[in-house]
Amino acid sequence: MTFRAPVKDQIFCIKELAGLDQIAAQIPAFEDAGVETAQAVLEESAKFNEGVVAPLNWSGDQDHGSWDNGVVKASPGFKEAYKALADGGWQGLQQPLEYGGQGLPKTIGTACIEQMMAANLSFSLCSILTSGAIEALITAGSDELKTRYIPKMITGEWTGTMNLTEPQAGSDLALVRSKAVKQDDGSYRISGQKIFITYGEHDMSENIVHLVLARTPDAPEGVKGISLFVVPKFMVNADGSLGARNDVYCASIEEKLGIKASPTAVLVYGDDKGAVGPGAIGYIVGEENRGLEYMFIMMNAARFDVGVQGIGVSERAYQHAVAYARDRVQSRPVDGSQPGSAAIIHHPDVKRMLMTMRALTESARAMAIFGAAAYDNFHHHPDAEVARQAGAVYEFLVPLIKGFSTENANEVTSLGVQVHGGMGFIEETGAAQYYRDARILAIYEGTTAIQANDLIGRKTARDTGAVAKAIAGQIADFEGVLASRPSAAGQKLAVQLKAARESFLQVVDFVLAHVKTNPNAVFAGSVPYLMLTANLVAGWQMARALVAAEDALATGEDAEFMAAKIATARFYGDHILARVASLRDAILDGGESVTALALEAF
Repeated sequence: MTFRAPVKDQIFCIKELAGLDQIAAQIPAFEDAGVETAQAVLEESAKFNEGVVAPLNWSGDQDHGSWDNGVVKASPGFKEAYKALADGGWQGLQQPLEYGGQGLPKTIGTACIEQMMAANLSFSLCSILTSGAIEALITAGSDELKTRYIPKMITGEWTGTMNLTEPQAGSDLALVRSKAVKQDDGSYRISGQKIFITYGEHDMSENIVHLVLARTPDAPEGVKGISLFVVPKFMVNADGSLGARNDVYCASIEEKLGIKASPTAVLVYGDDKGAVGPGAIGYIVGEENRGLEYMFIMMNAARFDVGVQGIGVSERAYQHAVAYARDRVQSRPVDGSQPGSAAIIHHPDVKRMLMTMRALTESARAMAIFGAAAYDNFHHHPDAEVARQAGAVYEFLVPLIKGFSTENANEVTSLGVQVHGGMGFIEETGAAQYYRDARILAIYEGTTAIQANDLIGRKTARDTGAVAKAIAGQIADFEGVLASRPSAAGQKLAVQLKAARESFLQVVDFVLAHVKTNPNAVFAGSVPYLMLTANLVAGWQMARALVAAEDALATGEDAEFMAAKIATARFYGDHILARVASLRDAILDGGESVTALALEAF
């Protein structure tokens, strides 16, 4: 099936929900990056992803590269596509001008990233991990590390990875045991094993820059004793040329349920397989024992991007399901509108499934692009107070964007299989690939429960609900706008949004009242709390979209698109926002039943 990038909906979100023109007017660095620029960039991005990246999605799932004695060859066509990505400057889209990037807002970059993820999730992972490594080095690296590594990562000549997980240390990074021994020249010798390293080895770029968590010999136990190191695959000479092979070796790549064309490597450091002697040579990022703090910069960027991955694969699954539903003829319509069998898109339950897929995807996109605008204001707005408030909102939104969008992806891609019926279970239709690819998204870069725990601990309890209640206040203000609309749709959505907001505030009060005295009751409902909160915030964005679409429709602007947006917002209020009440009840009243069963009875 041909993929079409959702440029029109992305531009709508960028213009109406993110307010990109306002960002461009208020932030000098972005003065030339308004909606007109976004339109041009997204159209070029669409050409690249539709024409170059998307055609490799199915073939990559079938022939996903190879490992042979430590050498990994990418899926056929990936190396050439990555070169096209680098040559087109796509890796540097959001990166600072001073290092050779284009300096565009995250608001635009997020939409471009979504397109690539929808086109080919496996291929896109290399690029987003490189971006995360760049961000970590910009924030915490020395001038020497920045100068040596960042420019060539921005050009795409080199790629980057994140090395956290070890066989005994998954989400619990306190258990990391890789070692780093300081040398007389200031470098470190790294030894240990890392697993689940996405694009940890491949042949698409000249060099791979690994960011590695390890411990120095005298480091304290736990997370306070972890340091972060740059460990290049090939050493880099003073003139920037590549030197000897470092002592980091790919012992194997994993066979996975999905994202099969993305090589997931087991990396061994210090096994004397390089040309530099035993122990991989690494360079400290920042200060010793502050590695987890620095890595969380990369982790936070990755969590946002994984949320966008969920949106991308959902969009692809939705397009695939719609195309099939238009072509597949089965049964007469229940309303008798056709005398014989009709395409299944005529049947009410198929419409319900497609509308659920559409509403979940568009609402998650709206929330992510709204969050990207908050990031741009946080990092670049000249008014310190505006920047501070935007930063608080962005940090609150990250676990929502990651958790909601990836859990949605599981639901959307599963519905995509269901729309196909029995043919969805057959690999050749392609629907199953999206289902398989999506399944990892709610797991990696922190499971949904980890995002939810973060939302409770760091984003709600720590500030006694200040940011949560401030966002609820903005939603309450907007309810007044909705209630005053002349349309029945706006007025109804105002009632639905108010009910959801009031449920949210009940849950926030419950969390604050019990998080210390009865933590099991609170954390038993952590994921429902995340889903409720994200559902509300996404519903707020869909309500804003409804208002913008109604106003545009009144002027005759793109009537077909605006009418569809209004219909989708209405569906969201009736079918998705309605889930909030049941989530609230499960959180407030269901904690005890989660822990009631004796461990021996499981």
